[in-house]
Amino acid sequence: MGFSKDKLVKGGGMSKQFEPLAGIVTTDLAAITRGRFIQAYKFDDLKSRGVGWIPSNLSLTAFNRLASRNIWLSSGDLRLIPDEKARFTTSKTGTETTFDMIMGDLTEIDGSPWVACPRFFLKQAISALYQATGLKLKVAFEQEFYVFETGKAPAHSLSFSGLRQLDPFASQLVAALSDANIEPEVVLAELGFGQLEISISPDDPLYAADKAIAVREITRELVRNYGWECSFAPKPLADQAGNGVHIHFSLTDADGRSCSYDENGTAKMSAGMAAFCAGILAHLPAILALTAPSVSSYIRLKPYNWSSSYTWLAEQDREASLRVCPVLKLPGLNVREQLNVEYRACDATANPYLALAMLIYSGLDGITNKLKLPILTDKNPEEMSQSERDHHQLKRLPETLEKALDALKTDPIALGWLPEPLRETFFAVKEYEIERVAHLDQEDIAALYRKLY
Repeated sequence: MGFSKDKLVKGGGMSKQFEPLAGIVTTDLAAITRGRFIQAYKFDDLKSRGVGWIPSNLSLTAFNRLASRNIWLSSGDLRLIPDEKARFTTSKTGTETTFDMIMGDLTEIDGSPWVACPRFFLKQAISALYQATGLKLKVAFEQEFYVFETGKAPAHSLSFSGLRQLDPFASQLVAALSDANIEPEVVLAELGFGQLEISISPDDPLYAADKAIAVREITRELVRNYGWECSFAPKPLADQAGNGVHIHFSLTDADGRSCSYDENGTAKMSAGMAAFCAGILAHLPAILALTAPSVSSYIRLKPYNWSSSYTWLAEQDREASLRVCPVLKLPGLNVREQLNVEYRACDATANPYLALAMLIYSGLDGITNKLKLPILTDKNPEEMSQSERDHHQLKRLPETLEKALDALKTDPIALGWLPEPLRETFFAVKEYEIERVAHLDQEDIAALYRKLY
């Protein structure tokens, strides 16, 4: 997109002159997107060298304080190099200047990848899967959020009127996302009062994660311009449904043909897809620390909460951590291309790059070691005896962030996927978070994270 140096914008009955700015951004371990802005017309001149960044920024917490244990101290310099293919622009958020966000990679000052860059970590996982198996992933993110202070009365869950009473918000959100080439699929009013869900079309894993971040920031900007508030926090209201980030994935060959479906396979999954899912289940207690990485996450992850609470794969059951989605056998639909699995134990306090990378590494471990799926069941694990759960290899997921971190520390394979500087910084950020909210009850935690996310 080209910009002239000056852009004249008229508003409020008088002419105003603005300088369009482009933000080059990175998303940190607290899932906060931070960055620096440049004059948009200078982007072509600056894109090869990016903007400056410092290592200790990775130690920032969601509370805008550095973690007490900051391995980076005050030294060092990095570059934040923009990826032109991950540039999201729209003029439809209601703001006077164009929303212009470019995802960046953190590099050393010589341009080599920085070992602790979350986006580079995902790139490595994608490459590892392809190099070892010749397989790729297609990924789609579904995200839930609440809007507050709308002045509207609570509407029925999933209702037509629940979405229409916020009109034209949903229409404008879809228009803004489409304008930014994000390809929204469905928007709906969800279970909670004021809760919405937006789903995005499948894409390459890297750009699916980029889009997940852009969706949040475009939504937040649009909501602000309505004079409302919004929150993607896992449990913004203690007595209402939580917000999940559901990650849908399927395996493809190098040419994009589906490798996920087998009519005779377990839950209609191919052997490769079944092994991929078996790997996720095997490492799920450990990787939960990165897919549900906040204290607030564990208020949501409870039995009978339509979230996740066990290492459970099921067909079409929304209590399961991994849900095999239905394959439609309607006229004109290709059955083989449809099959995908939904990972439900994720929320928006997770960095999408880290969460997706850990899923990929887990799945790759399942394929490499030919792991077998447990015996599937359509019975809720909460309604089983312990012997039944043992028979189906169903383990209760960690019930607090502390326990999830412990599970990661005691899974040497999963721990080994994380480069040491990234790993140590992640633990430090999360330790700070646990200490910061230790004195709060669940309602206070919900209120705090509602503002943070």
